[in-house]
Parts: sequence; structure tokens; C-alpha cells
Amino acid sequence: MDGNVYLALDQGGHASRAIVFDGRGELIAQAFAPIATLRPAAGQVEHDPEEVIESLLTATADVAEHCPAGVRVVAAGLATQRSSIVCWDRQTGRALSPVISWQDRRNVQFVEGLAAHATDVHARTGLVLSPHYGASKLRWCLDNIPAVAQAANSGRLAFGPLSSFILFRLLDERPLVVDPANASRTQLYSPTTRDWSPELLSLFGIETRHLPRAVSSRYAFGSLVLGTDRLPLCVCTGDQSAVPFAFGPPHFDSAYVNVGTGAFIQRPLDAPMVAAPLLTSVVWSDAQRVTYVLEGSVNGAGSALDWFSETEGIDAYRMLASLDASSVASVRPPLFLNGISGLGSPFWIADFESRFVDTGTVEEKFIALLDSILFLIRVNLDEMQHRGPPLNQIVITGGIAGADVVCQRLADLTSLPVLRPAEREATSRGLAFLVANQPADFNAGGESRIFYPVPDVALLERFLAWLKEMKQAAG
Repeated sequence: MDGNVYLALDQGGHASRAIVFDGRGELIAQAFAPIATLRPAAGQVEHDPEEVIESLLTATADVAEHCPAGVRVVAAGLATQRSSIVCWDRQTGRALSPVISWQDRRNVQFVEGLAAHATDVHARTGLVLSPHYGASKLRWCLDNIPAVAQAANSGRLAFGPLSSFILFRLLDERPLVVDPANASRTQLYSPTTRDWSPELLSLFGIETRHLPRAVSSRYAFGSLVLGTDRLPLCVCTGDQSAVPFAFGPPHFDSAYVNVGTGAFIQRPLDAPMVAAPLLTSVVWSDAQRVTYVLEGSVNGAGSALDWFSETEGIDAYRMLASLDASSVASVRPPLFLNGISGLGSPFWIADFESRFVDTGTVEEKFIALLDSILFLIRVNLDEMQHRGPPLNQIVITGGIAGADVVCQRLADLTSLPVLRPAEREATSRGLAFLVANQPADFNAGGESRIFYPVPDVALLERFLAWLKEMKQAAG
């Protein structure tokens, strides 16, 4: 290991992580600090903005203490939850709103009122019209939080993606800027021009003067304090946007599936492509290149396991760990129509009612829920197969991917090999690769395991029956 190392700050829905890697991708030190998720009303999901900032400061201070002697952190990067927004005072930095999570759907009625503009919104932004994205949340804050409206009238308001608030609060220079990956998720940003869309700003009633300035993914964002040092923060991106870079430059014949609170399916592109019902986003831009992805979203992945734990009074993650191929094959579970946290692509129904088709034991219902996640991933992959050359493999990461049964059933269901890297925390590793300026000898974090597809007629029949039920329920 040489003396130069890189700091990846990963701010997620459950915790903030600070992880240090060297230029070859070896993990040197790590620390994390948890944050709470608040659900004040149905469809509302929030975090405390001050707790988010404090968690990042705590994790950063802790990782500085754990770095071995002789190493020098030379640069840092930040990855955050996309589609989450916050409002703040541009003079004091004080938050004027909660962090409204990407899972939040509080302004669904406002979005439904814009239905006539849905095609135009998708063409301009690469996103379907949805309350999950930032624009309707920003509009809600202006309409419902007096402090936000007052700050707007006095010229003190700043608002936008969570990433911009964090940069403003953590960096000495207090920059008011936004990277393309997070800007892409506001539903106000054009991936083609890589700037705010005047037409969308007008549609949502958002003024440019309140928004951060759009810059590239690699940019001189400012200086971060780490112990007694100040180091440049030179990369900012979204948590999912870092995933395709976790194991080197992304491959255009691969689909990258990251299964956390939600499951996100990404196919890299070298040019923007509007391809409803999928999404198009910028995941990277610098002076030399711009990388786009087609993306599908499954909102109910880890969140669906959490829901099942609460509903059934059991630990769904322990149940997942106990499953194997033989135990799954020995039962005949019902079907589960999964709209936990809102039904994402390719159906896009914000208030879909989740339900079981037929009954079963707790274990059978759990397998039905697990299959529903895989079925939703499959329908998104089917959409991607029609856009570009054939996909040759799936690269899977995230907590749920640790279960062999998940990876094998996904391979069997899609007839594609599923590659599971030993390192499943893909966001921080991808971020470190980008901060280190994409070194050629950056390793993949250990030996990968490949799950090869095996024909499974029963699983395919279940998928086709589920798809029929989903299409009927979705109308």
C-alpha cells in the first residue's frame, strides 16, 4: 500500500458511512453512524437534517482516528440518497425543512394534476411523472412550510437535493452546487443539456434562483476537514450512480442490480435514450465523458422485508438467511403483488395496494414476497433487453444479494449468469474508484461468485401467473 488513500462518504437511508480505500481498492478503514427514519403520516418518510450532518461528521472523525499511521487521505467524495430533498437558509445554513426521503409520496395529488404533461416530462427529464422525485417535494415545501415561503420571499432560500445541502454544510467554501446524478432525480433537470429545464421549472412553479448551480460529477466542490487536515472533495454523485463503477469502468453488456431498501436495475449507455417506462439518468460526467444509464426501480425490496417483519411479527432477514434452494422448491407459495413504498417501473402506480393472491403459511408468504422482488427485477430487465445489444450478465450487490437463494433464483428466472462480487457495499467502492480518478489497477474487492442459470419450469410458471395478476391489478 502506498501512502495516498481516498475517503468515500456514503450517506444512506439507515446510516452515514466513511470508508477509506487505497488506489488499488483495498479497504483501509471504515466508520459509520446511524440515522433514524421518521414516518409522520401515511406516505411520508423523513430524516432529521441535523442528524444527517452530525452522522457524517461523526463517521468522518471516527475514520480519521482509525486510519493507520503513514497514510495520507488526499481526496474525498460524497454519494447520497437520490430524490431526497431539503430546504435551507442560504445565509446561515439552517435547515428549514426535514430531509424528505426518496420514498416519500406526500404530494401525489399535485402530481396527478399534472398527468396531461406526463409524456413531455419524460421526454425532457428521462423520468416518469412521479411523487418520488424532488420537484413535487420542493413544491410541497413552498406551499406548506411557512419558513420556506418566507425565505423564498426574502431571497434567503436554497433548496434541492440532499447532496447540495450536505456540501453546503460540510465544506469550508459553502458551495451551492449540484452534481448531475442527484440533479437528474429532481424532475427539473435535463440529462441532454445537463442543466435545469426552463419548461419543467415553469410547470412545477420552481424558481432557478433557489436552486444550486449544476456542475459536473468531478468538480472542485471545496475543502473538507479531516482531523487536522483539509482535503479536496472532488466527486459528488448519487448512491446508486456509483454502483456501476464499483468494479472498474461499467460494461455496456451488463445490468447492475443493487438490492437495498429498494432494488435499482441499471444498464450503462454512452448516449441518452428516452425509453418509457424506464428512466434515463446521468451517472457520471467529467471533462472527457458523460455516462448515462437506463434504470428500473423496485421500491419494495429491503423495505418490503421490513414491512413483512412488522406485519408478521418475525425477523424477515433471519428467515431469508435460513432459506436454501431445497426449502424453496418444497413449498407452493401464493403470489404477492408488491407495491411496498409505491409500485415502481414498469407499472408506476404510487398508491398501489400490496396484497397476496391466495393464502399460505408465514414461510410460504415470505417466499412469495421474495419472488415478487425478483419478478419485478425480471420485468425491468426484459424492458432493457429491447434497448441495445443483448445483456450477457447481471452484476448484483446490496444486502439481500448475500442470500444464495436470491442470486440463484434470479439467474434461473432471467436465464442470465448472476455475478456476485465478494464486496457487496458497491456505493462506497464505486465512489472511491471515481475519487481516485479511475485507476486501471483498482481491484474488485475479492473473488466474485457466479450463479449460472438452471432451467426451472415451476419458477417460470409462477412468474407468468404473477405477471398476469400484476397487469390486471395495474389496469
